[in-house]
Amino acid sequence: MNLLSTLGLSNLRFVNPEFLLLMLLAPYIVYWGLRKDYGGRVKFSSLDLLGDIKPSWRTQWRKILPFVRAFVIVFLSIAMARPQAGREEQKVYTEGVDIILILDTSTSMRAEDFKPQNRLGAAKMVAKEFVQGRENDRIGLVVFAGKSFTQCPLTLDYGIILNFIDQTEIGMIEDGTAIGMAIANAVNRLKDSKAKSKVIILLTDGRNNRGEIDPVTAAKLANTFDIKIYSIGAGKRGYALYPVDHPFFGKQYQRMPVEIDEETLREVARITGGKYFRATDTEKLRGIYKEIDSMEKTKIEVKNFMRYKELFTIFLVIAGLFLLLDIWLRYIVFKKIP
Repeated sequence: MNLLSTLGLSNLRFVNPEFLLLMLLAPYIVYWGLRKDYGGRVKFSSLDLLGDIKPSWRTQWRKILPFVRAFVIVFLSIAMARPQAGREEQKVYTEGVDIILILDTSTSMRAEDFKPQNRLGAAKMVAKEFVQGRENDRIGLVVFAGKSFTQCPLTLDYGIILNFIDQTEIGMIEDGTAIGMAIANAVNRLKDSKAKSKVIILLTDGRNNRGEIDPVTAAKLANTFDIKIYSIGAGKRGYALYPVDHPFFGKQYQRMPVEIDEETLREVARITGGKYFRATDTEKLRGIYKEIDSMEKTKIEVKNFMRYKELFTIFLVIAGLFLLLDIWLRYIVFKKIP
């Protein structure tokens, strides 16, 4: 079985195991062959003159003949029993989830109420952890501020999506908060998807103030395509410190109110059958992504089956070779006299 495992085969079985009983004949053949005089019988009046003659090598090696014939029976019986070796295989059926991550890159995401850097830094870090924890799901990335664009289309190449998340920075888009346009952009990427579940994870720290489409209208559009939205409001309650570059004193901080349109974000999630979350720090945000991850698991069905390979031809060939060896030894090498 170790050899079979090495060859990638296992679970040896016999289709007709009753033929293995023929191997019981092998010991009898050996026993009877060793007793029988394979050299034939020739009558002489006296054998006294031949007493000192040593047996030739043919006479001595003639004893292997019954063993050869026994091997013929052993391997022939194994072949008749039809040995098969099974290879265990799996078929994996997946019903994947298509996910678009939406990240706010407006200047308010520079607020340092999230550690170790700021809101955007924490959002990127947790989003990358989320991506690394998924399997068999296509994931894309939409970024927005005053406008919105697709940073990365849906892909199964998680290395690519992680690189695009790293490249997302504040200032890459003109400032503002176009939440509705970001949702519409994500819907456009998901509307033709054939996935079992289509999900948008929207993270923002403000309220919609730019764009031709408002968040609620965009959410209704998403709902028509069975797209679920999980919305996240990022920011501590009350006031947060925002870094400001002073022309003389360098980096300074201003204490500014946190203004998140929770009512709209909650309505966006409700319309699509999703859920609204409020993240007040990095750990809370990490917990939110874990909760979403648990709710949107890919369905994976694994079917195990055994593929069997016929091995009887191997043993049949070996039996045939031993039979030819038996004939060759008996009638050519040892020259049996009838």
